[in-house]
Amino acid sequence: MQGVKINCSNANSPLNINNANAFLGQTGVGMVEVLITLFILSVGLLGVASLQFVSALSNSDALNRTQAVLVAQQFSERLIANAVPSAQRDGFVVDNAYFSSNAYNFADLTCISGNNPFECFCQTHPADIPNCQTGECSAQEFAMFDAHEMSCAVVQSNPNATIALSCTDNDNTDADVCSAGSIHNVIIKWPTKSLQNHSKILNSDCNASTSESNDCIVIEVTL
Repeated sequence: MQGVKINCSNANSPLNINNANAFLGQTGVGMVEVLITLFILSVGLLGVASLQFVSALSNSDALNRTQAVLVAQQFSERLIANAVPSAQRDGFVVDNAYFSSNAYNFADLTCISGNNPFECFCQTHPADIPNCQTGECSAQEFAMFDAHEMSCAVVQSNPNATIALSCTDNDNTDADVCSAGSIHNVIIKWPTKSLQNHSKILNSDCNASTSESNDCIVIEVTL
């Protein structure tokens, strides 16, 4: 019968001590690698979150601008449709009521409840505004109706947006606020924010003072 040979080595031998030290060394390196990996992963996730935040703001700005352009174009078409021949010269004019600042952005209306301007002033037609969809209107009433309709269109998607109509008048001596051949400026503006502490270059047409931070679109219409 063959005997079984058992090799018993001393646990304190140099070979075993070296193996133990090697194992402990490998364990330490593994923990460092895990910590480094977690750090890199955390930085990467923060970068992704930052990109998503910037992307969301950019998408919001793009949506605001697109909606503003659509409303401004619609308002321009209404101005052209409601223009009448000028009594002073060749060309067309719109009623002076279009240039009343109080006609826009619900300046003369009061909201009893609710903070959203669209819910306050647009879901139900205000009694103080002529409803030219259901009855006949004069030129002045059409101006009030259009101003209210366009104010509603602006705040439907952006409650902080405002609309205005101004004129670069070529004749200050006649009775028309905006004489025939003058430039009508449709301006829609809304508050904007800088991205990642980088100041945006703002249009001076959107900001009456340096303390304001608005973006805007301006469409010029000549009748």
